[in-house]
Amino acid sequence: MCQINVVVEREGKDGVETVMEGVSTLEVTETGITLNALFEEPVVLADAHIARIDFQGGVVTLTA
Repeated sequence: MCQINVVVEREGKDGVETVMEGVSTLEVTETGITLNALFEEPVVLADAHIARIDFQGGVVTLTA
């Protein structure tokens, strides 16, 4: 099974923040992005956008 880590870059702040590890599904909605991982509550990031996906490294970077 292929799982990925999701990090977010916030405007005006340096670096990235890990939002969730072992993400099994990522859904883009009208209001933001919903992340799901096994045995964890979903995380909803309002007004977040996908900046880049590193398939080789297993990381999705979001901007918020």
